[in-house]
Amino acid sequence: MTRVEPPRTAVVTGAGTGIGRATARAFLDAGWAVALAGRTLGTLIEAGAQHPLALPVVADVTDADSVRALFAAVVERFGRVDVVFNNAGVPGPAGAVDEIDLVEWERTMAVNVTGAMRVAAEAVRTMKAQTPQGGRILNNGSIAAHRPRPRTVAYAVSKHAMTGLTRSIALDGRPFGITCGQIDIGNAATDLLADLGEGRGFTQPDGIIRPEPVFDVADAARAVVLMAELPPDAVIGSLTITAAGMPFDGRG
Repeated sequence: MTRVEPPRTAVVTGAGTGIGRATARAFLDAGWAVALAGRTLGTLIEAGAQHPLALPVVADVTDADSVRALFAAVVERFGRVDVVFNNAGVPGPAGAVDEIDLVEWERTMAVNVTGAMRVAAEAVRTMKAQTPQGGRILNNGSIAAHRPRPRTVAYAVSKHAMTGLTRSIALDGRPFGITCGQIDIGNAATDLLADLGEGRGFTQPDGIIRPEPVFDVADAARAVVLMAELPPDAVIGSLTITAAGMPFDGRG
């Protein structure tokens, strides 16, 4: 009799919209069990499309109890956590360092930095405790982790911090079979990207606003699943995927 292995389990934060939604669906299509985490139940249910391996969980990455409850729900339902896509984030305020409001700065850091750290910390605790021990954390950075756009200081700083988080987890996770990688995405076609461009294009370093190429968010999601599905003895530590022809080299 053929033994049927249980599906691998992924946790995706910010799964109701954009890159998170596309990635959750890509994992489901690839046969994974997926916990879709986010702040709005309706969008999570819609993103999961009633798939039998989809588990919508309302969770706020800025709330420690909420994050603990998320991982407890995943372990209760699926038994373990194999991969976490640490994706939840906000664009932050528009403005130069002398213009942005400190409250908005702190809100950006609370979600993009402390929230990401909180999710990673709970993921590591879970992966250390399970049998067999280990797992993989994938952090969603941004090409802003390499080169910022003008007037995006809060977002850019938060994504540079994500790189430090990624490298620290990768180092500290080694003794426990926990790997960590970061995907930096540029101009995947999402509602958030459209809002940032305000329908007119994007401000360039010379101050001119011009349209930029975009690419299908489903292709960004496929790249995340590729990183996730490598065997435990291999890891993509850093992957950058952008729309072909967008300003990246030479930007900043």
